[in-house]
Amino acid sequence: MKKIAEQGLVFNKAFIASPACAPSRAALLTGLMPARTGAEANHTYPDPKFPLLHKDLQEIGYEVAAFGKVAHGQENQTCGFDFYSGKMNGLTENVTDYLDHRAEDGPIALLVGDRRPHVLWTDQLLYEPEEINVPDFLIDTEETREHRAMYYSDITGIDQEVGRIYELARERFGDNFVFIFSSDHGAQWPFAKWNLYDAGTKVPLVVAWPGHIKPDTRTDAMVSWVDIFPTLLEIAGTKVSGDLDGQSFIKVLEGKKDKFREYIFTTHSGDGRMNVYPIRSVRGDRFKFILNLYPENYHSNHSDILRKPRAGAYWDSWDEAAKTDPAAAAIIQRYYVRPAEEFYDLETDPTEQNNLIGSDEHQEQIQEMHQLLEEWMNEQGDTRALFETPYPISGPTPHELGIR
Repeated sequence: MKKIAEQGLVFNKAFIASPACAPSRAALLTGLMPARTGAEANHTYPDPKFPLLHKDLQEIGYEVAAFGKVAHGQENQTCGFDFYSGKMNGLTENVTDYLDHRAEDGPIALLVGDRRPHVLWTDQLLYEPEEINVPDFLIDTEETREHRAMYYSDITGIDQEVGRIYELARERFGDNFVFIFSSDHGAQWPFAKWNLYDAGTKVPLVVAWPGHIKPDTRTDAMVSWVDIFPTLLEIAGTKVSGDLDGQSFIKVLEGKKDKFREYIFTTHSGDGRMNVYPIRSVRGDRFKFILNLYPENYHSNHSDILRKPRAGAYWDSWDEAAKTDPAAAAIIQRYYVRPAEEFYDLETDPTEQNNLIGSDEHQEQIQEMHQLLEEWMNEQGDTRALFETPYPISGPTPHELGIR
């Protein structure tokens, strides 16, 4: 990834539309936010009336081939691609074989989705658990470190695969290609995936475009995943018709602009019975406002409920630590129970640990961002829907209930 970054542009502030696989990928392929397409909760998909943007590439002569985890859900995988391979391993070999046997030699768009570092993480550790770092919003236990080492090992695995795909592109297309690397949401750790903190919504985005992007550069321009396909379409020489949430950031790529979006809006609506906790947020360059729609209920997800090895098994050690460590107990409490509103100064508090919602100094900014978020939700037709029955904080947690 570092080598690719040295050939292109790194976005310091790139964000997804929703921190769960299906709605995030639906936003990528439609250029629309979840409330508009109907793909709000995880494992839900866009209404067929919304066209998928790669079809605009096909209309101007592009062949579109997808490999691995690109769309989400068995019934939604093929998505009108000219070719689709669902194999999750050997991605470079699969792409190479496809290119070797192409019937034609016209323009092509390759969508390659490595499942890593999605759980279950590898048990082949490349790092010593005692030597790795643990973010301050997690509880530092032996089990946490072991799982964190698994997670980092998976990232190293995908790093090598991304490098092989990039070298394949250079070999086959010379300088006539655009290469984008990104991720559909944050990692499956507490306060990340299924959350609207930056750990769940801020993702890597690296773009290499020989002859057009100045190598080894960075930008603070804020962009969203809904912007990626409109940008690709403009690069390909066409523009989408219709009312999209996404916009082309080609001028940022070409170094003609260093600003793009003033605000990033993000939504999360749940993931089956494991995560029944709708959240909305608006983020500027410095401040973020989060609206927890049903704070009288527990926040939870697969990790704390199922506690599977190579996924969330460290949670038992967290419960044990909380019995004697007030700081550990406070982290668990903050994870499960949240206020209706949260407000963070990302300049002084990048991991969003200090909720300033009651700060007299920030009340004007808070009210402004709250109103902005409400207006945007209304424009989107956001119904604030609950997709499953939530778990009231007056009762046991979903893990204690034995939810499966």
